[in-house]
Amino acid sequence: MAKKKESKTNALRIVEQQKIPYTLYHYTWSEDAVSANHVADQLHEKKEAQIFKTLLFVGNVTGPIVAVIPSNQEADLKKLAKLSGNKKVELLHLTELEKTTGYIRGGCSPVGMKKQFPTYLDSSVEIWDEMIVSAGRRGIQMGLAPQALIRLTKAFVGTIV
Repeated sequence: MAKKKESKTNALRIVEQQKIPYTLYHYTWSEDAVSANHVADQLHEKKEAQIFKTLLFVGNVTGPIVAVIPSNQEADLKKLAKLSGNKKVELLHLTELEKTTGYIRGGCSPVGMKKQFPTYLDSSVEIWDEMIVSAGRRGIQMGLAPQALIRLTKAFVGTIV
């Protein structure tokens, strides 16, 4: 029986169009197990700190902004606000996520959103040769060089956690 071909996400199409090398990782996604530890366990030798999550915030000056931080950490709102030129930032309400980005919770990639928002990447990424982010759908992640993601998203790097 022929193997079913996996459909590409916006994130994967863009990475491939830009000829950026990446590794695709699959994991079992469930509403009950969304922790970084759960994903890291399934990605075998990958560390939680190497897996980055994509969070959407709204700044009082800039509007929506993207923060990419280690999945085992929490964003420091004051640091993110200062880095992004805002007085304050707050998490984008979950009900607004798909309408704003085109992605759903658990599958939000910093690449391929409906619109390119200002993107901020935590400086802890600098210790990795490969960082892992959502590939745009629940259950798949992509590993790529941090410099490639910075270039692709025009990200600013700074301390966010």
